[in-house]
Amino acid sequence: MPGKKPVMEVATLSALAEPNRMQIVELLRDGPLTVGEIADRLGLRQPQASKHLKVLSENGILEVKAEANRRIYKLRSEPFQALDTWVKSFQSVMESRFDNLEEYLRELQGKENKNQANS
Repeated sequence: MPGKKPVMEVATLSALAEPNRMQIVELLRDGPLTVGEIADRLGLRQPQASKHLKVLSENGILEVKAEANRRIYKLRSEPFQALDTWVKSFQSVMESRFDNLEEYLRELQGKENKNQANS
């Protein structure tokens, strides 16, 4: 019985596919930031940044913490662990395909060498 395949949420991939949201994720790699800091660093208006942060938060990519009148955003590790597991699930499949290709190429090369020897 084959092992259970890891599942990657389409919503997570969709949220990350938008360039501004991907830039926000890249910024937050270095640590938590406020919406104002994110907007300034990306050259966005604060309402634009807030809209993107809302999408990322709703899809479980970010967590938000309220401090006084500020909201601090930081990355959650779980979606990225799921993404890593999902991508790695393709690794053994691809390695197997490359091994099969290598074996096939050796067979072809052997046939070619045999044909040249018989000529």
